[in-house]
Amino acid sequence: MGQIQSDEDKEVELADIQPLYTKLMRECPSGALHLHEFRKIFGVQSTSEDEALYMETLFRSFDTNRDDVIDFMEFVAAVHLVLRGKLEDRLKWSFKVYDRDDSGKLDRQEVKRVIKVICQLKKNHIHMTPSDICDRIFKLLDENNDGQISLSEFMEGAQKDAWIMDLLKLDTNARAFFKSIYFIIIVKIII
Repeated sequence: MGQIQSDEDKEVELADIQPLYTKLMRECPSGALHLHEFRKIFGVQSTSEDEALYMETLFRSFDTNRDDVIDFMEFVAAVHLVLRGKLEDRLKWSFKVYDRDDSGKLDRQEVKRVIKVICQLKKNHIHMTPSDICDRIFKLLDENNDGQISLSEFMEGAQKDAWIMDLLKLDTNARAFFKSIYFIIIVKIII
């Protein structure tokens, strides 16, 4: 009672579905988002092996049925997660992206690989080397000093430190794309 629900906690409404479908069909007339289109949405044109692997990992995290395309339902789920998903859900998704071998723990190599790509994508916004960032992340998050970060260490550590949160939650250029889609939906609802 008396609590106000934030935009991030709201579900995607049924009235939001039609404009999402229209936008997806404009961007991807086949109705399915392929990896090359996904890379374009994120603004990643580089052919570096690290960036290509990172984008493929992100793509696969949304392609839940593993058919090599993001269909409309997966697209809606991705929009919801990126724009309105609860912080806990976004951090779990981020952990999954970092955890390349699906071991349930992050080692230095996994973290450094993602950080290296994030540094490349964010260009001049990060003023540390990927190795320095990785060292700082492990110093702050690896509570039991076993050389690995568990999901609980990841979640708790990210919520304690704003700098860590900014790096770990994987907030990239797609958020702007999804926001433009959502803005179109809100305008249509208001009009």
